[in-house]
Amino acid sequence: MKAVRFHSHGDSSVLRYEDAATPTAAPGQVVIRVAGTSFNFLDVAIRLGAMADVMPVTLPHIPGIDVAGVVTEVGDGVSGWSAGDAVIAFLPATDDGAAAEYVAVPAAILARAPHSVALADSATLPVGGLTARQALFDHAGLTSGQRILVNGAGGGVGGYAVQLAAATGAKVTATASPRSAERVRAQGAERVVDYTETSVEDALAGDRFDVVLHLVRTSPEEAARLIDLVADGGTFVSTTTPGPADPGRGIHVQQVFVRSDADQLTELVARVDAGELTVDVAERHALSELAAVQDRAVAGQLLGKTILTP
Repeated sequence: MKAVRFHSHGDSSVLRYEDAATPTAAPGQVVIRVAGTSFNFLDVAIRLGAMADVMPVTLPHIPGIDVAGVVTEVGDGVSGWSAGDAVIAFLPATDDGAAAEYVAVPAAILARAPHSVALADSATLPVGGLTARQALFDHAGLTSGQRILVNGAGGGVGGYAVQLAAATGAKVTATASPRSAERVRAQGAERVVDYTETSVEDALAGDRFDVVLHLVRTSPEEAARLIDLVADGGTFVSTTTPGPADPGRGIHVQQVFVRSDADQLTELVARVDAGELTVDVAERHALSELAAVQDRAVAGQLLGKTILTP
């Protein structure tokens, strides 16, 4: 099969589109013919070696932690899945991933793919959707009527967060660039702040939110300034730069480390098929273009989620 692999850590030049052995299903696994994977910044960190202490990988390594595809082989001990099933999953980061024509995955992490969107496009849902869901509900405990600021709503996680928060009945303020503002409004934001015009803190000075969801890579000092926007007893949740450990005013600070959860993913799929959650794909590229996609992402040139197909 063809796959993208890196044989050593480094910049994007270490990524090679090359021949690799087609995996087989070990006990408890299935093999998936990949329809699509999506870009995630975690893949960049692993490629650079920045996560080697906590997420060591065996080289050569195939990246790609999101997958959508069709089951082609079922290993011993697997029940409930058959060849031909369309599935999605959030893959273990230390295993070979979905930047390939085929990938072997634990059957326990699978969810059935939504039937209302193209299979490849549904690869945006596992990591992005689960991160948003877990941040909003597992960490922040968001409820109807609360006010939430989604800082960085133009990205893939941000888009899902705005939709899920609005569907819950929360009042959503979001930050986005002019390129993303219309899409973010359509996803349910009542107010969109153009962070390219003024700082978020200045634009929202005097406002207070029950939840601030921070999705932007910033300095610790910038993250700390956002605490002023959190109401007394509210929650600051970050998927990126951690907030201050003890900000006072009864504010809770939470750091999100997304986990694979097949039940939660199945719930998100049901929302998609019910028309309650939109899968938005900003760009689609061939898998062989992964290095260029990663470089553009690091340069801040990607909007929303990007799909790569074998």
